[in-house]
Amino acid sequence: MSAFSRLMASAALGAAVLAAGLPAAMAETPPNMLVIANRIDDITSLDPAESFEFSGADVIRNMYLKLVNLDPMDMSAGYQPEIAESWDVSEDGRTVTFNIRSGLSFASGNPVTADDVVYSLRRAVLLNKTPSFILTQFGFTAENVEETITGADGTVSITTDKPYAISFVLNCLTATIGAIVDSKLVMEHEADGDMGNTWLKTNSAGGGAYTLAAWQPNENVTLNANPGFYKGEPAMKRVIVRHVQESASQRLMLERGDIDVARNLNPEDIAGISGEEGIRIDEELGGQLMYLSFNQDNPELAKPEVREAMKYLIDYAGMADSFLKGQWAVQQNFLPLTFLGAVDENPFSLDIEKAKALLAEAGVPEGFTIEAGVREAQERIEIAQSFQNALAQVGIKLDITVGTAAQILGRYRARDLDVYVGTWGPDYPDPHTNASTFAWNPDNSVEAGATGILAWRNAWDPGALTAQVDAAVIENDTEKRVEMYHEIQAEFRDTSPFAILFQQARQTAVRDNVENLNLGDAISSAAYWPVTK
Repeated sequence: MSAFSRLMASAALGAAVLAAGLPAAMAETPPNMLVIANRIDDITSLDPAESFEFSGADVIRNMYLKLVNLDPMDMSAGYQPEIAESWDVSEDGRTVTFNIRSGLSFASGNPVTADDVVYSLRRAVLLNKTPSFILTQFGFTAENVEETITGADGTVSITTDKPYAISFVLNCLTATIGAIVDSKLVMEHEADGDMGNTWLKTNSAGGGAYTLAAWQPNENVTLNANPGFYKGEPAMKRVIVRHVQESASQRLMLERGDIDVARNLNPEDIAGISGEEGIRIDEELGGQLMYLSFNQDNPELAKPEVREAMKYLIDYAGMADSFLKGQWAVQQNFLPLTFLGAVDENPFSLDIEKAKALLAEAGVPEGFTIEAGVREAQERIEIAQSFQNALAQVGIKLDITVGTAAQILGRYRARDLDVYVGTWGPDYPDPHTNASTFAWNPDNSVEAGATGILAWRNAWDPGALTAQVDAAVIENDTEKRVEMYHEIQAEFRDTSPFAILFQQARQTAVRDNVENLNLGDAISSAAYWPVTK
């Protein structure tokens, strides 16, 4: 079967029930509460100008409005008006003017205004946190935001450094960093010029469906429904996302009725729970890619022959057909299937002898020792161990360091790991979202600090690929643009310090009374407000 086929193939009472561990016959979440088990140890901040992790994006999507947004009930429709009811584009293609919808309010009761939009977008640029590149790629800087992001008379205008396809600009505004904050509330909590960043890490200031009740790192996130949400107060008055690391624990909790949704069941537990009364398995194409990366600051890994050898020391098919079966399928390209410009050419396979020849050509036939960082997640640890076993056959020793997502990500973003085992998901539904992080790096210096760019995290200068990515994002001929991404990915496969491994196919176990839960398909994050029981 092909990779494509596999991919497609009252609140207090509730808390008491969850805490008490009552027998299965008595354990049941309240009808107006959604309880989810998920690995959420990657959350480092809930400030939308700073958050850049999968679990944080889920939370923020439910707490904030954006100029344009994605409808979880019709993801194929693409971006839709939200705070902006309409927009116009200047003749030169550089300025987009948004007409701000009247009558919207933040959860605080403050009205949503053009000033809030301007403040939020400028703030994201000025704070210059990890995801800021999603906006600064349009030429916005701390020095020019007062001229390039402006508001007047119920409108907001953004002026980019050159013309881009309007769809690309609007797709970027659906990203987490496009969330609009309540500027009055945030400024009340400003400390030492931080634009409220310290406070907003653990609080919310949005106008979305939910507000943040509590976040206990590595334990849980609790959201309360916003009665003033413009689409109407959600049926789920409270959403609790509990950090549960082990698949077996998630399965047991779901079987007992302690939770409504188990998001991280392994293939064995999915098979074991399938067909049980009261439980269904939802399948949804995901945009996440599993990959290995090799830090080019390591002199051995920087050798082209070593980079190539690494790609022949991975048992892609073996892993996809065993412990990853049904949930990840082989994909060796940086664009997920279904994206514009995606390809399904997968030329690499486990080939020990070929790898040995490449290592000899590189002058390291005796091997060397390197360290891999991996998050505490069963399938990632097993991927690292599989890679470790293959490396041992050519004399390379791989030391595996396991830690929380925050610990490992911190080292990765500091260029402090030889090898990283992790995932990457698109920030917006356009091919540039992955091209601009895997194959684009205009400044590889340490001083650049471009932690949101994977090429930079791995100290890799992509050379001519950077210019090719720049050219592809402004190409208005769709067929030509597709061909450009095909060429970029072909060069990337051969020369980059990345081994793209798999694309995700989500299998989520859900109590069968839960309806309208969408986890974001391949292009967004989870949406809780449409859920009913």
